[in-house]
Amino acid sequence: MKKVYGSAAEALDGLLHDGMLIAAGGFGLCGIPELLIDAVVESGVKDLTVASNNCGVDGFGLGKLLDTKQIKKMMSSYVGENAEFMRQYLSGELELEFNPQGTLAERMRAGGSGIPGFYTKTGVGTVIAEGKEVKNWAGEDYILEEGIFADLSIVKAWKADDTGNLVFRKTARNFNPPAAMCGKVCVVEVEEIVPRGSLDPDHIHLPGIYVHRIIQGEHEKRIEQRTTRKREDA
Repeated sequence: MKKVYGSAAEALDGLLHDGMLIAAGGFGLCGIPELLIDAVVESGVKDLTVASNNCGVDGFGLGKLLDTKQIKKMMSSYVGENAEFMRQYLSGELELEFNPQGTLAERMRAGGSGIPGFYTKTGVGTVIAEGKEVKNWAGEDYILEEGIFADLSIVKAWKADDTGNLVFRKTARNFNPPAAMCGKVCVVEVEEIVPRGSLDPDHIHLPGIYVHRIIQGEHEKRIEQRTTRKREDA
């Protein structure tokens, strides 16, 4: 089965529709599928629910989809770096389902493993637990969290072979593997596609069974927050 496509638009062709649930990898601006996000923006698809740790920053990453009002609901852990995200949420224009980071990652991983739900102590006694089933084991309460089964996963990796085996680079791995797992279809953008058989099996972070389409591209790699100090000898 052909997995390598020539562009983000080609790789997403036939996969996008209004009202769909998209799982997106990345953390802040680290390891985000920026080329695929741009293609989603250009497609004009709307009323999206997006499961991702955050929503990028103003004007970049998933933040572009906020600017075009294509996102109806976010399932996120952190919203602090995006003023438009905050504005839309507080004004009632955007639905928000808050998740502790570990819970969000596990919800994605569970969905990718065919697990419809799991119990966790995280969030017990807080607003996170409101409306959720509670079980007690050995005197401790646990809340039921549902696995995420996305219509589409868009993720970013460092390297891939043409069968879809993926290698991520350092902290850019973040939410990408569980996000990739939980989609009915997974589309990946990478910095390099290498020959089949050239990846050490022990170094593969996500096997190609989860990956359906791949593109290679150039990436901007912005720095989310640049902190500098004066040289001591200046």
